[in-house]
Amino acid sequence: MTAEPSVAASVSGMCLAVQLGGDMDYQTAPFLRGRIGEEIARGLRYVVLDLSGVSFCDSAGLNVLLWAWRQAGGAGSVLVLACVPLNLQRMLSMTGVDSVLPVYGTVAEAEAEMAAGGGS
Repeated sequence: MTAEPSVAASVSGMCLAVQLGGDMDYQTAPFLRGRIGEEIARGLRYVVLDLSGVSFCDSAGLNVLLWAWRQAGGAGSVLVLACVPLNLQRMLSMTGVDSVLPVYGTVAEAEAEMAAGGGS
């Protein structure tokens, strides 16, 4: 059974933190794309996806992350990941996605790096 997805956003300076929760799978991917796309369209320079609330991620969820990265880049934003659960860290490493999408331990760490000009 798919856990209902959630998306919540907050802004700090030029950084948009988007907290994802629930499952990231083929059933929730369209909803997540729509909501993440709305947040990216706000036009902030930096976007941090907080994955601390993600309970499950399959290949469709991984595709959502890559799609978000491409969307952000196309909008002139930099997208990074934070608070990635261990099982998802393994998936990112095994697929090489962590070499494309920077991963930070916390949202605060990612925001500090972005404020210092990192990831640009």
